[in-house]
Amino acid sequence: MFTALLIIIYIAFISLGLPDSILGSAWPLMHIELNVPSSYAGFVTMIIAFMTVVSSLMSDRLNRKLGAGKVTAISVLMTAFSLLGFSLSTKFYMLCLIAIPYGLGAGAIDAALNNYVALHYSSRHMSWLHMSWGIGAFTGPLVMGQFLVNGFSWKSGYFAIAVFQFVLSAIIIFTLPLWKKVEVEDAIKNGDDVANNKSSKALSLKEIISIPGAKSLFLAFLSYSAIESTIILWATSFISETRGISATEVASYGALYTLGITIGRFLSGFISDKLGDRNMIRLGCGVILVALLIICVPVGGATVTAIGLVLSGVGSGPIYPSIIHSTPKNFGADKSQALIGVQMAFAYMGTTFCPPIFGFLAQTFTVKLFPIYLILFFVLMYLMSEMVNRITGKATN
Repeated sequence: MFTALLIIIYIAFISLGLPDSILGSAWPLMHIELNVPSSYAGFVTMIIAFMTVVSSLMSDRLNRKLGAGKVTAISVLMTAFSLLGFSLSTKFYMLCLIAIPYGLGAGAIDAALNNYVALHYSSRHMSWLHMSWGIGAFTGPLVMGQFLVNGFSWKSGYFAIAVFQFVLSAIIIFTLPLWKKVEVEDAIKNGDDVANNKSSKALSLKEIISIPGAKSLFLAFLSYSAIESTIILWATSFISETRGISATEVASYGALYTLGITIGRFLSGFISDKLGDRNMIRLGCGVILVALLIICVPVGGATVTAIGLVLSGVGSGPIYPSIIHSTPKNFGADKSQALIGVQMAFAYMGTTFCPPIFGFLAQTFTVKLFPIYLILFFVLMYLMSEMVNRITGKATN
């Protein structure tokens, strides 16, 4: 039973990643057909990000009322209809309107699934599930690319992924009883009372933030997301301007960091249950620190820089899933959905705002501030993570 549902959740994580990166791959054609400037992609992504934050903050209330299975099914269905809407859009304002339910659905899925896995499955599966998201994010542009190179419109790519989402939502709806059975069996095994947890009052944002250690947890999560998103967006620009590598050659470096994250999460799955979430976070931080030093030191040329990018991804790999998986143990299962929902909101805020802030700094001063910017967030992430450990006072594992 646990295994069958886990397979469905793996597929759901892949589906969560599938549409995340296709806008970027299709936008060069989309903005021409929609007759808007290339920069208008930012409006769509900002709407999606804002609505994702909104739904993440609502996740505790939704999951207590409906349960993780129903929230996931409804949210996948919302994203499916939204992707279908993208495929039918003929005006830019349509994309903006459709981005609203897409962002709401994506945020609700993310928060619900992360909490469900944190409660009912081991740290190993959390690592591999987030690796599955990476597989989806990597596959989405490939799907879109295949449609485009074979003479189809970008609308066909969106339609194909929408069909996949519709099929997945049907599977989740069909297996809803399985989600409940897993919750009940897990509660019996652990001596928990799931019914009381679901029926208790949802926490307000003020109550969540006032939980001891919560502020540190959210700042750690925001800092990690700032590091990840800033590297993805600005690493190639920094390397091109400081290492003497041509813009054409450095373009291929863009995938090295995300490749490292995928490798890091795959490897983490084999050791996370033994080391525990806290030690996985510390191990990841250690690898990131070494990687940042490699990237900062202007010696060794292209090969050393490439190694630094891959290593920074490998170090980043276990941190995101380990922070999430440790939340129920650190703060209690009854508070985990509320906390994870706000964690997701802080992650989206870090992803949305921190790369543009660095872009402003790079334009105003110099792109050479890139490693300093990353190190500042790295120090904040590590200190806040250790602060959570000290405040919660739980066992290392």
